[in-house]
Amino acid sequence: MKSLVVYYSWSGNTQKIARLIQELTDGDIVELIPETPYPSSYNATLEQAKKEIQANYKPPLKTKIDNIEDYEIIFVGSPNWWGTMAPPAATFLSQYDLSGKKIAPFISHGGGGKQRIVENIRKLCHNSKILKELVIYGSGGKGLENEISEWLKEVLK
Repeated sequence: MKSLVVYYSWSGNTQKIARLIQELTDGDIVELIPETPYPSSYNATLEQAKKEIQANYKPPLKTKIDNIEDYEIIFVGSPNWWGTMAPPAATFLSQYDLSGKKIAPFISHGGGGKQRIVENIRKLCHNSKILKELVIYGSGGKGLENEISEWLKEVLK
């Protein structure tokens, strides 16, 4: 089963998870890079993200994926920002026709859990099969690789 790991990461936590998923699945990996980077200040980024989410704004991405049709399963990673996915992840899900694909969400958070992320992915990918999500607090700690392995066993069966 050909897989793609697509993620947006501001602090590096989601990127760490994405790289482990890529290593364990031997899939391809793509980082979602907005055309205009978010500020380096955490508080400024939070304010910008809040405004974007409230306006349903989907920032343009530098990232282009030419062969999306080649993948059967797409792992989609995002931090939890204001109860949903980061706007670059929403841009990706809106830009591509993922009909018939299996979508496996993975979420990093600082205490908010998954909140509405999976629900919002379902809205953007209504013709896709949404698999069980992986929800990781912070950078995942020492047991991260094992937690990802167990999740992969479940979603790849």
